Amino acid sequence: MITGNEIRKFFLDYFVKQGHTVVRSSSLVPDKDPTLLFTNAGMVQFKNVFLGQERLPYVRATSSQKCLRISGKHNDLEAVGRDTYHHTFFEMLGNWSFGDYYKAEAIQWAWELLTKEWGLPKDKLWATVYLDDDEAEQLWAKISGLPAERIKRFGEKENFWEMGETGPCGPCSEIHLDRGPVACDMRGQPGHICQVNGDCARYIELWNLVFIQYNRHEDRSLSELPSKHVDTGMGLERITAVLQNVLSNYDIDFMRALTATTEKLIGKKYGVDPVADISFRVIDDHARAVSFLIADGVMPSNEGRGYVLRRLLRRAARHGRLIGLEKPFLYQVASTVAAVMGDAYPELRTEEQRIREVIRGEEERFGETLEKGLVLLEEATANLKQQKKKVLPGEIAFRLYDTYGFPVDLTEDILRGEGMTVDQSGFEKLMEEQRTRGRDARETTSMDAKIQLDRPVSFIGYDRLEDESTVLAIYGDGNGKPEAVESEEVDVITAKTPFYGESGGQVGDRGTIKTARGDIMEVTDTQHPTPQLTVHRGRVKKGRIQVGDAVYLAVDAKFRRRTMLNHSATHILHAVLRRELGDHVRQAGSLVTPERLRFDFNHTGAIPGEKLAAIEAHVNRHIREDAGVSVQESSYEEAIRHGALAFFGDKYGDRVRVVKIGDFSTELCGGTHVHRSGEIGIFKLPFEGGVAAGVRRVEAFTGEGALDLIRSYEQKLKEIGNLVRGSTDDTVEKVRKLLERQKELEREIQKLRGQFEKDQIPELLAKKESVDGTNVLVSQVDGVDAKQLRDIADHLTEKLGSGVVVLASAGESNVNLVASVSPDLTRRYHAGNIIKELARMVGGGGGGRPDFAQAGGKEPAKIDAALKRAEELIRELK
Repeated sequence: MITGNEIRKFFLDYFVKQGHTVVRSSSLVPDKDPTLLFTNAGMVQFKNVFLGQERLPYVRATSSQKCLRISGKHNDLEAVGRDTYHHTFFEMLGNWSFGDYYKAEAIQWAWELLTKEWGLPKDKLWATVYLDDDEAEQLWAKISGLPAERIKRFGEKENFWEMGETGPCGPCSEIHLDRGPVACDMRGQPGHICQVNGDCARYIELWNLVFIQYNRHEDRSLSELPSKHVDTGMGLERITAVLQNVLSNYDIDFMRALTATTEKLIGKKYGVDPVADISFRVIDDHARAVSFLIADGVMPSNEGRGYVLRRLLRRAARHGRLIGLEKPFLYQVASTVAAVMGDAYPELRTEEQRIREVIRGEEERFGETLEKGLVLLEEATANLKQQKKKVLPGEIAFRLYDTYGFPVDLTEDILRGEGMTVDQSGFEKLMEEQRTRGRDARETTSMDAKIQLDRPVSFIGYDRLEDESTVLAIYGDGNGKPEAVESEEVDVITAKTPFYGESGGQVGDRGTIKTARGDIMEVTDTQHPTPQLTVHRGRVKKGRIQVGDAVYLAVDAKFRRRTMLNHSATHILHAVLRRELGDHVRQAGSLVTPERLRFDFNHTGAIPGEKLAAIEAHVNRHIREDAGVSVQESSYEEAIRHGALAFFGDKYGDRVRVVKIGDFSTELCGGTHVHRSGEIGIFKLPFEGGVAAGVRRVEAFTGEGALDLIRSYEQKLKEIGNLVRGSTDDTVEKVRKLLERQKELEREIQKLRGQFEKDQIPELLAKKESVDGTNVLVSQVDGVDAKQLRDIADHLTEKLGSGVVVLASAGESNVNLVASVSPDLTRRYHAGNIIKELARMVGGGGGGRPDFAQAGGKEPAKIDAALKRAEELIRELK
């Protein structure tokens, strides 16, 4: 049996024979594309080529691209698990033409590979074309010999492909395979008819050939692209299922390996229980998706890509619970992902330890979140029962989803057991508001995407900071213009430039652009929106700047110099972190400015102070070595083979720039650097903290910035010494003694408070009443904070044995409330419901469990009324 790995290789080799260049898969995080959360097709990394903004050294390409479809126009999440052929993560096999061949060759090679090389039966294949694409229809008839009835026409929904809301697009032609009646998963459904683009699994799409010729704009209009291109995509999982003669994508070799891991963990078999099988498939799919996302630098968070990752992790964990996996398990399935897919994607193996740690940590956190969410849902259902209602408000379902990570289907499953449903319209309204906020956050008003030049801008700033050039274009308010006048803020593009455009974490240069007439533009920022484009941004300080002007460009030398120190120090720091903390450390983001450097990296747990000191000392040793800094160009593959590290978020071409410092640091980098490490002078590392689960951040200073930091420390130490009347030598000891004395006083205060609480217990117990045989104690307790009030309530409940306790305490402008119900009475009295009503009366909010609840408020004057209402509630609930 041919394996999935062999199919991937066969596809790539076939198109190499047709003159294509194999291009490695890009990251799941799209490079410089604000319209996409994730790479959802093989063509994403070529978007700028299609738009005419980037040129490649080849016009034919082939690739196996890792893809994720879980957001925007292409979102397969809800279908995953429920059928046997949808995935969130999948591999897309593809071939591309950039203004070279077009429809005839694309159709010819697709037909030849499927029927001649892989031997698929011609009489089981169908082709579809766009409604008005006569050319494609005629080519299919000529090349394949398919009869007219097996070449179908469809509209935009099926046969017009778009990458997203905007961007390159065009008509497409799909190849479908008839797998026979046995593959139909809708048999017996009234009115169902098996057909191409129908709603069953009999006819499946194998390959989509997209003929890209348009660009979709934000107003939904179309414009012709500079050239016509071909973009094809075929899911590796689906073609593997066909060639391995199985009906389910989840039965192919590398997916079955994942299922086997889950089977071993749970002690149950896949294929026995159809309901459990859904969970098996969700776990298989999501284990792959989260592994690749984490390997590509995405970390769980509450927004953007991190939130999608978190949702996938929690959805998989929830399905694990449905089939009996109560403890963290997904991290173990992730190890199998690395084992079966690590040959094709080595990052899975190099990042395996970190992937496991991140997944396990998120699974453990979800266990805690799940319990809190269940408390909220329990309170909500209790209220609905009291009100004799059957529909959970949309805002509660959304809160469960947004705050506690509950997928709405989990909420629905729980409610179904209570005979209740979710207000779907209310939930969807809040979801759409959230999506709108997300879309708005991703929108850009930059003119970068609108700039097109006939030639690339040459960067000459590695060797010089000043040079002459010619103004090629001027942009203001997003539009091209012939000139810019005094005080106008514009973007200027020149034929060549010594200005470094922001990229790789290094900020753009500043400086001036001058004409022979004496006109001056002050450059406040330099951007690098595409590999061929550098944009100078600033304000015309004097005179005017015109297209065609001969200009003199001068970079702010001090600004660049200080930035270079921090950039080279960043490379040294990265090497030291890997040496001191382990090879799992990988850059997850960086910022290099003249003032400081910031470095985010993958690592779990805070770094102890002594280890930070060791890291700082290690970096300074390398600086004092005065090691040479060399820069060379090589192929990407050769650089990686020789141990160069690639930075997260950067996009590399076939030729890369390798920066080597001594024998301890080798990285791919397009930034500017010192010539020897000794030029950095000194390195200070004052800050370390967490920015996300599994991601740490350090901030550091070099050169003059480090000296300024040291001087500020000296000044603060002097000021502290003055406050405690100490010298530089004894200030620390004097502060230590002051703190010890403070702790002694705090212990005495706590002791007095404890005695005060004990003294109040007998007095409070004397206030208890009997309501139909139930001990009830409702009282105000003054002079205590929220924690003390909880402790007193616990003591009273323990002394009562069986009863209800409601207490309130008042501060100058706040109120604390506590309700405690003994376990034997929680069916009659719900502490959370009691406290919720009282909290509203004192201008606050809160709630809790049936046996214990607490709340706060802002209106002490209303405590008496609230306690009176507490007594009434208890009598009403008797």
